[in-house]
Parts: sequence; C-alpha cells; structure tokens
Amino acid sequence: MIGNPKVLWNECLKLIRQNVSESQYKAWFATIVFDSFSQKDKTLLLRLPSAFAYEYLEQNYVDLLKKVLTHYFGEDIVLRYRILTDKTNNLSQEVESDQPAIIDEPKKLNNVNKTPTALDAAVPQQIDSQLNPHQTFNNFIEGDSNKMPRSIGYSIAEHPNKNTFNPLFLYGPSGCGKTHLVNAIGVKIKEMYPEKRVLYVSARLFQVQFTDSVRQNKTNDFINFYQTIDVLIVDDIQEWMTAIKTQDTFFHIFNHLFRNGKRIILASDRPPVDLEGMNERLLTRFKCGLTAELEKPNVQLCVDILNSKIRRDGLTIPKDVVQFIAETANGSVRDLEGVINSLLAYSVVYNSNIDLRLAERVIKRAVKIDDRPLTIDDILDRVCTHFHVTQSNVFTKSRKHELVIARQVSMYLAQKHTKMPASRIGKLVGGRDHSTVVHSCNLIEKRLKIDKEFQNEISSIENSFKLKN
Repeated sequence: MIGNPKVLWNECLKLIRQNVSESQYKAWFATIVFDSFSQKDKTLLLRLPSAFAYEYLEQNYVDLLKKVLTHYFGEDIVLRYRILTDKTNNLSQEVESDQPAIIDEPKKLNNVNKTPTALDAAVPQQIDSQLNPHQTFNNFIEGDSNKMPRSIGYSIAEHPNKNTFNPLFLYGPSGCGKTHLVNAIGVKIKEMYPEKRVLYVSARLFQVQFTDSVRQNKTNDFINFYQTIDVLIVDDIQEWMTAIKTQDTFFHIFNHLFRNGKRIILASDRPPVDLEGMNERLLTRFKCGLTAELEKPNVQLCVDILNSKIRRDGLTIPKDVVQFIAETANGSVRDLEGVINSLLAYSVVYNSNIDLRLAERVIKRAVKIDDRPLTIDDILDRVCTHFHVTQSNVFTKSRKHELVIARQVSMYLAQKHTKMPASRIGKLVGGRDHSTVVHSCNLIEKRLKIDKEFQNEISSIENSFKLKN
C-alpha cells in the first residue's frame, strides 16, 4: 500500500532537485502540480502549465521522471499529464507519458528519393566550424530576458539528434546575446559530439560564398557542401530579405538538412513575421520549429554581466560605478563590454582609479545616449511589446484582460514619465476621457503596492526606456 501520494510526489521533487540545476528545476519542475493518484490503476496525474512544458519534459526528462517515480511509487507506475490548453476558459487535456525507449529511439531516415552524389558516398573531411571558442554557456549569464532561450539551447546542445525545436529561430535586438548563445550551442555540441560537422556562418558570408559559386559555375559544389553539415548555424538572416536567389538556394539546403534529421539554428534581429521580402515558403519552415525571443537585458542582468567580466578580468570597480554603467549602457551586452574595456584602458594610461567621474567620461564616448524626450508612442511601443499585443487592439474598447492591463499600464507610465495632462493621455490611448486615465493610474498604483511580480514587470518596461537621470 502506497502512502500519501501527494507527500510522495513532494519527495520526488526533492530528489529531482538534487539531479538537475537550480535554473532547470525552477523552469520545468517547480511549476508541476500534483493532481491525483489512482491506486487501482497505479496512475499518477500531474498538472502542467502548457503543452510546451509537456513536450520539453518528455524530450529531456522522461527517463529521470520514470526512475524517480519508480523509486517512490513502485514499478509499473503510469504517468499522465493534465495540460492547460486554454487559460482564459480553463480548458485542459490529458495525455500519457511516453516510455524513454520510444523517446530516445532514433528515427530512420527515408532516402529513397535522394539522388546519390560523390559527397554522399565519401567520408566528408573535417571542417573549421568557425565557432568562437570564447562564447560558451559557462560565460553566458542567465537572466529573465534570456532564461527560456538559454535553457532550450542547452537542451539542443545535449541532444542534437532529437528533432524537437528544429529549427530553432532566435531573435532579439542588437547586443542582446544572440550570437553568443548560438555559438555556445555549437561549442557545446562539438565538445560532446566531436564527430559532428558543426558550422557557424553569418548570413552575409553565406551570400558572398553563394554569389562566388555562381560566378565560378560551382553552385552544385556549394550546395553539396552545405548538405553535408550536421548542425548548421546561420546568424543575422535578416540580411537575406532582398536576396531572392540566396533565399531559393538556402530553401533547398534547409529541406535537405531537415528531411535528414540535421539540426538548424537561425538568428535574426526580428521575428519571422517581420522578415518582409523573405520568401513565404522559407518563412513557413522558419516557423515550424521553435521561435524564441531574447529581450534586452534589464538593469539587474546588466549588473550580473558586468560583475562577471570584472571578476574574469581581475578588475576592481566600485558598486556605484557598476550600477551607473548598467543603467546607462542601453541594455546592450556589447556596450557593457566596450565600456569596461575603455575604463581599463583609461585607468592604465592615466594611472587613475576607476570611479564614477571616469565612468561618466567613458560612457559619453562609448555609448550613444538617447537625449530625446520620452513620448507616448515610445511608451505604447514598449508596453505592447512586453504584453505581446498590438497598439490597434489596445485602442479598441475590448475588455480582454491582456488589453486592459496594457492600456492601464500605458496610461500610468505616460502620466509618470511625460508632462502630458490626463486628458491628453486619454485621447492618445484610444480616445479615453480624463476620468478613465485617473482611474487606471489608481488601479496600477494599488497593484504595485501588493504585487511584487507586477512591480518587476513595470521595472522591466521602464528599464527599456533609456531614460536620462
């Protein structure tokens, strides 16, 4: 007879926590909720917050879950999930966990329609992966803005042969860490699977190589080479938006690699939906895997990145200077590193200590500071991006929760950061009146006093404004 099932599940969580990293535990296991246990069927039912969480657990932790559940619940335990599919209407579905043997079984490739080539028959020579060995997971600092993409990237690096999240499409503004992350994935794969043919290439270099192959009448050789790659990483693919022939060629390479179970990782400064000029058939393939956003680092993550570099370089920089740099460097990792390097150079040349005065001098020379006053359009843009809604929908009279929150937050931040009267703010946010603005601001202020998570959300939005102190 099994004891209290809920207590046993809590013991399972304790054991799982000992066998995974703290970030992995918080991201994937802390959100699991015990639902029920049937003694008759030996079935444990767990609640998951999303289908995404289910897929991730099944692809990466099904073996660990089975071992832990067997330890506490006994043999032949059946694991089922209740997955939340519609949060608004509280709809869910139940699915049964797969067995590890099925999950891990490699898929047999169907090559009957593939035309053999000399390269297929020969053992391909070793290639230069073009990876930056200094951009690894060890020095990729995790924060709220990159937690999910980093976790997914690490999982892909550990299990590159699995087709989950293929292709991986990463996007985010310049300086958010995209190139570092895709490099880290490639470096990790090479460490764990040295036989893998991993190649990192910028979209521009790919285009140059393709153009050169056309000029030399060696296009087939170019395509054949890329079709031998096991893990293809292409950075800055927005460069191809006007390059139709390059897109067509990559389409064929993509199809070949995808059909044969090869890993494709793409990075861009914008999501697939905003890649205007990109061939639709190529966009559909970009979107068939996982699209993940890297946001600009908030102030706290900037502080952590700075402290990591300071420790690595053996520097001594006061806390107030670190905080000042983090708040001023516009949320760009490149700017952060550039400021630190400049501070080091200045301190050596002038034999002076690194203080706030020196930091201010360096910042003015190294970072472009936005002197433009904050506008209601700036606020609406950042708020809508944060809550994943459109301005046009915010301006409507819809009472959907996400639209109401975005609307109220926009009014609150506009009142806080601009000199506009409430009547003017109301007109610019969908033609609302003065009383609506005042009411919205009061609601937000009350919530900020009691909801710490909401406080962090508002702070994250404000940190993106690049405000002058």
